[in-house]
Amino acid sequence: MRALMLYEHGGPEKLTRVDVPTPSPGAGEVLVRIHAAAINPVDIKIREGLLIGPALPAVLGADLAGTVEKLGEGVTDFQIGDAVYGCVGGINGMGGTLVDYCLADARLLAPKPQSLTFREAAALPLVAITAWQGMEKLALAADETLLVHGGTGGVGHVVIQLAKALGAKVVATVGSEDGAAMARDLGADAVVNYRHEPVADYLARLTGGAGFTAVFDTAGGSNLATSFEAAAIGGRIVTINARLAVDLGPMHSKALSLHLVFMLLNLLNAQARSELGTILRQVSTMVDAGKLRPLIDPARFCLDTAPDAHRLLASGKARGKVVVDIV
Repeated sequence: MRALMLYEHGGPEKLTRVDVPTPSPGAGEVLVRIHAAAINPVDIKIREGLLIGPALPAVLGADLAGTVEKLGEGVTDFQIGDAVYGCVGGINGMGGTLVDYCLADARLLAPKPQSLTFREAAALPLVAITAWQGMEKLALAADETLLVHGGTGGVGHVVIQLAKALGAKVVATVGSEDGAAMARDLGADAVVNYRHEPVADYLARLTGGAGFTAVFDTAGGSNLATSFEAAAIGGRIVTINARLAVDLGPMHSKALSLHLVFMLLNLLNAQARSELGTILRQVSTMVDAGKLRPLIDPARFCLDTAPDAHRLLASGKARGKVVVDIV
């Protein structure tokens, strides 16, 4: 079978298309024929040397959508030929998805949403699970207004839709007029161009200066300080990126709570994997009910051109999730 192999850390040029043997599923595993796989920012970081990556040489990629080819011993939730999707690997000890066939822990898979193509379904697992876990931590009420930093990003565009499904109002930050239009199309009630409108200005415009009781920060890093500033007294903040030294003084002065999401822990901790399949089954229900849809960049890639998919995502110019067609 074909595989895109990484032999040493570095740029996209380090990804090489090779032929490798097709694996056989062990107990609790499913062999999936991959139709499409998504590229996520963590794949870029792993390619460059992030420590949670697999030992080299390795295949990268976490997300897939495809069909069940073979079942390992003890797998009863799926049958051969089932259309499935999931976030299944590409990290330490687990094979990736830029390959024709992938072994997946059956607990990480769920039936593909019937209303989506394989390409569309492949765009959802990692970002939908991350958004779902973050929303659970926020415990958002229907009468609240949620501020989403990065509203048209991979996680952000799902957060907007989950919040709207709860009946809440959503304010999304974007970096362009195109992004503003996309955020509104996803359901955002208001948008903020963070490049042009300071925090104090949009707090005055949208909250009367009081701030937001709930903030979902998909940018994280140095943007956490912005989230602290935008939060109301006693507000709740979720971030998916807290890898930095930060002054918690502003948090203390407002008695804020900060919640972290790192969904790949569920992959690294085998005892926690069933949560991911459970979430994706609920995501499928929402998708097929018309309450959630993926935002996908129109650029098309195949396995041979997948390094270019890495380049597009790293450039920051992608308009939605970047997906590679395998079949």
